[in-house]
Amino acid sequence: MKNYHKIITEIYSDLKNVNDIGKVANYIPELANVSDSNFGVHITTIDRNSFGIGDSDKKFSIQSISKILTLTLAYQLEGEKLWKRVDVEPSGNPFNSLLQLEADLGIPRNPFINAGAIVVCDILISHLQHPKEDFLAFCKEISNNPHLKYDEKVAQSEKSSGYRNIALCNFIKSFGNIKNDIDIVLDFYFYTCALEMTCKEVSEIFLFLADDHFITQKGKRVLTMSQAKRINAILLTCGFYDESGEFAFRVGLPGKSGVGGGIIAIHPDEFCITVWSPKLNKKGNSYKGMLFLEQFTTATESSIF
Repeated sequence: MKNYHKIITEIYSDLKNVNDIGKVANYIPELANVSDSNFGVHITTIDRNSFGIGDSDKKFSIQSISKILTLTLAYQLEGEKLWKRVDVEPSGNPFNSLLQLEADLGIPRNPFINAGAIVVCDILISHLQHPKEDFLAFCKEISNNPHLKYDEKVAQSEKSSGYRNIALCNFIKSFGNIKNDIDIVLDFYFYTCALEMTCKEVSEIFLFLADDHFITQKGKRVLTMSQAKRINAILLTCGFYDESGEFAFRVGLPGKSGVGGGIIAIHPDEFCITVWSPKLNKKGNSYKGMLFLEQFTTATESSIF
């Protein structure tokens, strides 16, 4: 087994005081209140060994990382019909772009841009009696963590400032690809993005995408091996918006970022690793997180390529 403890410690020490040219996502007012000096890393292997460093036990808003979780639950409930409502192609555009929806007749390019995640939330609302409560219960079950909760302040902050997402939802509705009430869909979407977790908790909740034999405490599989393979594939090609190719090129793992500064990276059959540093680059991904993971996969030779 590679000495992850030593390698993570060395890279963390090297990058802790690096000149971070990123900026905190202040267009969500509540996120602007988070200290931009936070920096945490946590790795969990499929045999449940784990190691964390820095601010890895501080809670943060996982934002778009939660799109993996809403997609997973929708895939569970909807099966392959899901892909009639949302595509699996890279967008090549910013995460909140409206441009492609016109040409694609309201079918979002993939489930990890905002438009795609909003459609996934609409699908879940059609299946779930109490969407916010049921989604949270799903997250608690697959992570074996009964303490997960939404950050109410972040959710309300997003609702008060989410004009672009409101526009996206209305635009998609005009094409008939939103079936439920827009206010209900957006409320659910904003709350899923406001899920708060630590680096440790994030690295644990996504083990089902790394471990082919993962079952919940209730003895259930989260996804079939084929479904997990498909989600990992979309993560590799679409998990970092219009920087997904760069992440695959430099890091070489399926992963997902969030504008809260978190990044999850998954090595199938080996581990999940989370990095959190709130300052974002121009593409909306953690500047220091991207640097860390590039150095980590280089040092450990753990790219999937």
